[in-house]
Amino acid sequence: MSPRPLVASLSVASAAIIGLSGAIAVAPRAAADPCTGAAADAQPLPNQAFRLPSPSTKSLVPLGHRPTGANESAPLPKLGQLPLALFKALTPRSAPVQQQAAVAPPPNPRVNQPVPNPAPAAPDAAAAQPGPDISGPAPTSIVGWVTGPDSPNNTIRRFAVSGTDLGLLWDNGGGQVLMAFGDTSGYCVIPGHQWRYNVLMRSDDRSLSNTVSVGSSPALRPGIAKQVINSIKAAPSEDGIIPTAGVSVGGTQYLNFMSIKQWESSGAWSTNFSAIAMSPNNGETWAVYPGTVRPPEGGNENFQMGAYLKGNDGYIYSFGTPPGRGGSVYLTRVPQNFVPDLTKYEYWNGTWVPNNPAAATPVIPGPVGEMSAQYNTYLKRYLVLYCNGNNDVVARTAPAPQGPWGPEQMLVSSFSIPGGIYAPFLHPWSTGKDLYFNLSLWSAYNVMLMHTVLP
Repeated sequence: MSPRPLVASLSVASAAIIGLSGAIAVAPRAAADPCTGAAADAQPLPNQAFRLPSPSTKSLVPLGHRPTGANESAPLPKLGQLPLALFKALTPRSAPVQQQAAVAPPPNPRVNQPVPNPAPAAPDAAAAQPGPDISGPAPTSIVGWVTGPDSPNNTIRRFAVSGTDLGLLWDNGGGQVLMAFGDTSGYCVIPGHQWRYNVLMRSDDRSLSNTVSVGSSPALRPGIAKQVINSIKAAPSEDGIIPTAGVSVGGTQYLNFMSIKQWESSGAWSTNFSAIAMSPNNGETWAVYPGTVRPPEGGNENFQMGAYLKGNDGYIYSFGTPPGRGGSVYLTRVPQNFVPDLTKYEYWNGTWVPNNPAAATPVIPGPVGEMSAQYNTYLKRYLVLYCNGNNDVVARTAPAPQGPWGPEQMLVSSFSIPGGIYAPFLHPWSTGKDLYFNLSLWSAYNVMLMHTVLP
């Protein structure tokens, strides 16, 4: 079935949305190709029930591909997956660490009612006293693969996912965690490798000691996860539709994504725009608000990528960065019930400036790659993770989303895992000293779960 954008309307912030059929298109392959080397050799044959895409579907695919090294700057090994000896060396040998997940707060009963701009809530007495900062070494290890041929999730046979990246996570407000992935490859024996610009997976796993267990994925048909966000045809050319941040408000899922204009040099790319998609049914179908499109100009160039943070003050905070991995971090916020209304956003430059993205000034200096943010209950501080200019996974903490943000503290050196690490995305159910986060490895072109024990 060919994807056909449908026009619909919702009474959310009086914004029309563009509905998407959710049909899959086979997009061009990435340079980090899971269909070469050991990863391809490990692939099983596809389910015979799978049918090839029709020629009409292929004709709708945008042209373009990722050049070699576009996702990172580290040298790549020849193997198609992380060497087994290295994986074992980095995997903890001790007994599994049992983690108790944080309990998600109940949905706001007034979520469907207009909410005025609230004053920030005063922190409670415990939160007012910051806990220990990350001042010493924080031991980090690989828990296991989330996706790919070595994952216990069997993502090839279940979802036709042999290679993918990102895996950004958020709590859906209903007892699950949703994970959004970027460019995704399927069975290597299928022409076009079943390439998709993005896919989604769901998990209700509250014990992360054996990696993130995946329960389901929105499916094109049994055995193949569908592309959940399709093109809205708002640009003459498009080389990718990549999710960057997700958040849930009252059971509605919001996913920020960027439309790739061109993959450029290592760690650099340009965008046509960023925008927000919404799903009323737990990620099964998605639609895009046209009013959320941010062309890379007028200050909106600093909000092409980012990270959502749900505050306890009635706001959704959104950390923004320019496209690529060389920019600084900027901050905006919006009342929770007005996520799709860009006119309700305020931008930080020492004070909150309404409806003017050009007023925002950096809260964290670059270079900053893909990032994630949350409030940490052990540190009693806000926490962000990202990869810096050396491709190291680093953390910073602050007493408030706007800062001041402390110095970088290394969690994973790029030299400790060769092949190019990037995109550390915090698991929303991490609690206490145990940080769990997804991390992508370019050479394997798959996602693994990491575990850091805070000092």
